[in-house]
Amino acid sequence: MKRSRPRPRSRSRAQSRSLRVRALVALAVIAVSVAIALTLPVRLGLDLRGGTQIVLETRSTSTAKADRAATDRTVEVLRGRIDALGVAEPSIVRSGDNRVVVELPGVQDPEKAADVLGRTAQLTVHAVLGAAETPGGGTERPADASKERVLPDESGQSLRLAPAGLTGQDVKGADARFDQQNGAGWHVTVDFKDRGSDRWARVTGEAACHPAGDPQRRVAIVLDDAIISSPQVDPSVACGAGISGGSTQITGSFDDTEARELALLVKGGALPVPVDTVEQRTIGATLGDAAISAGAWAAVIGTALTALFIIVVYRLMGVLATLALLCYGVISYAALAAVGATLTLPGLAGFVLAIGMAVDANVLVFERAREEQALRTRPSTRSALTTGFRSAFSAIADSNITTLIAAALLFFLASGPVKGFGVTLGIGVLASMVSALVITRVLAEFAVSRPSVRRRPHLTGISTTGPVRDALLRRDPFLMRRPRRWLAASGIVLVLAGSGIVARGLDFGIEFTGGRLIEYTTATEVDPDRARTALADAGFPRAVVQSSGDNGLTVRTEELTDAEAATVTETVGGLGGEAEKVRDELIGPSLGEELRRDALIALGLALGAQLLYLAARFRWLFGTAAVGALAHDVVILVGVFAWLGKPIDGVFLAALLTVIGYSVNDSVVLFDRVRELLGKDRRAPFARLANQAILQTLPRTVNTGMGAVLILAALAVLAQDSLTDFAVALLIGVVVGTYSSVFTAAPLAVELYGRGTGRRASRGAGGTGGRPAVRQRTREQGTREVSQEVP
Repeated sequence: MKRSRPRPRSRSRAQSRSLRVRALVALAVIAVSVAIALTLPVRLGLDLRGGTQIVLETRSTSTAKADRAATDRTVEVLRGRIDALGVAEPSIVRSGDNRVVVELPGVQDPEKAADVLGRTAQLTVHAVLGAAETPGGGTERPADASKERVLPDESGQSLRLAPAGLTGQDVKGADARFDQQNGAGWHVTVDFKDRGSDRWARVTGEAACHPAGDPQRRVAIVLDDAIISSPQVDPSVACGAGISGGSTQITGSFDDTEARELALLVKGGALPVPVDTVEQRTIGATLGDAAISAGAWAAVIGTALTALFIIVVYRLMGVLATLALLCYGVISYAALAAVGATLTLPGLAGFVLAIGMAVDANVLVFERAREEQALRTRPSTRSALTTGFRSAFSAIADSNITTLIAAALLFFLASGPVKGFGVTLGIGVLASMVSALVITRVLAEFAVSRPSVRRRPHLTGISTTGPVRDALLRRDPFLMRRPRRWLAASGIVLVLAGSGIVARGLDFGIEFTGGRLIEYTTATEVDPDRARTALADAGFPRAVVQSSGDNGLTVRTEELTDAEAATVTETVGGLGGEAEKVRDELIGPSLGEELRRDALIALGLALGAQLLYLAARFRWLFGTAAVGALAHDVVILVGVFAWLGKPIDGVFLAALLTVIGYSVNDSVVLFDRVRELLGKDRRAPFARLANQAILQTLPRTVNTGMGAVLILAALAVLAQDSLTDFAVALLIGVVVGTYSSVFTAAPLAVELYGRGTGRRASRGAGGTGGRPAVRQRTREQGTREVSQEVP
């Protein structure tokens, strides 16, 4: 007896110490987040705040014509440069045959941005023929680089340059680096392609044949008809041998900004034709103040309803979870501000998903605590809560890691709105984990340790199992008795929804198809919100209306006939007294071919990475079932939008990515419970274990789904414009994802399990869901050998 008494005290001291450590971490994170939130503002995107619009015009040269194809290539090069500048989610569209309209949200220096975008970055490498003097110190600049030219070097001395030995097309990449070892400062490393490597060796080999100090031993690197570096070839290089390896360094008195900008221009590729900046102005928000205000109120009301629902279900724990969610909002906002991200409508989609995951993590913990409380003969609320956090951790970690994998791949491989979605999703997921696993735990453990709460455990909300779990325990339905029926039902829904894609087709938005851009100047200033409403009443509900300069209005819509364009002009004129058409041009898609291709590649790799992770953490069977349910959800969502005639645009793309996250999250939670049950009872029929896992996780599924539905329903009812379609898409996705995790992923896993075991199914397994027969083994041989025989 004497030895057993110190153990509870020791355990209590350890719990108190860990609680203090978590409390200090939580306070530090919140304090830093509040400080950042109060000092650094978050940049808002064009759809929320407006920004800078730059109109560039391509210009023909003697060797290249500025036609539509050249302008399209220019758009893709500009997109790469803007992404490298760190501008999140720009809008870049071709206007007519030789104009490009660039909209940059949150740009601090639009003039510098216009200069970087407009530079052609024609990189050439020349052998130096010797020094030269030009009359009056002028500089000869021939039309092309195929002739001898005279240019001043870095010190102002004029050099005679041979025709270009290499061009920018021979460059593989460039990178700005700081030489810490030799203290040489910043330089730019240029890597050449295979053909360029040979040419570089030839140019440097010829220069090495001249004595040191001779101008002809130098090699001139020219960017935009200006020598940026003309170094001498090192004396160690033999005549005719040259510098092999395909790499060189551009050195000089660079600072970090100049080096990075130069590397960006070289690496970003040369524009196929020169461009001139013909216009630069500030434009208004895409959504409008009324839409943003309505969306904000909808988010506040939806969040309040979600908090109320959690409080009703979990009482004191619900109150503490709501406080943790408020902390999540502060942490997320501070993280966005700290990294300098730009918040746009697709970015908000990432936070909606992260809020759902934060709520889901709390619900998982509380439901596991309820289970633990019900299993104990002498329950302790604090020990049940501790066990709940420990038991739910694997499911929370797996679901969040799969989402982080997708967010990271979308960030590194995609561009435009898909890249922005990855940024905000990653930040939101990390903040949600801190909120649920640190802040909620600190508050909950502190609360349940109070004597007043220990005397009244019913206040905590986890002392009872809840009405949903009680009803399931009473009825104990065997949902997985006939899994093929559920798969048949899912297949019917899939065919009905997917047939909409064939029968109605997909109505791609302006971002995918392009359309028409008309700019007006009006006698009096026109409120963009009034113009949106008037154009919607006139039959143009998808028109994107923005203010443009003084008394200017830009209308961007799908392709119009001349009669429809006249209707638009008449509508705008009725609002502004008189409308003069300044510009009327066809525009290309803002979600260009390269952006769409990168998004699909990133999405495919993200799904593949998630499948590999799930296979490593669970089994190939579970990963395949989860991805199969995910494909089911995506097809249904796209099909429903086809039947409803809703546009497939950038907002829908963000909603689709969010639905993918929800679907995988639901499946991971279910399969985590299946894995746990398999570890406890390896001889039970797999269908029975899957059914038990469904019944045990269904309360979590219902409560999490209700929390998400309340927020999204408020957005769908109260919001306007694109926010409504966004909320509708997410509502459909949440409902379908919740259904598919139970009635598609689980039956698919049961079927795959049965097919994988073939005729080795045990005699008492009970059909296709049966457990495979295994050889007799002792308990000490463990789970590893058994798991090697099953898929």
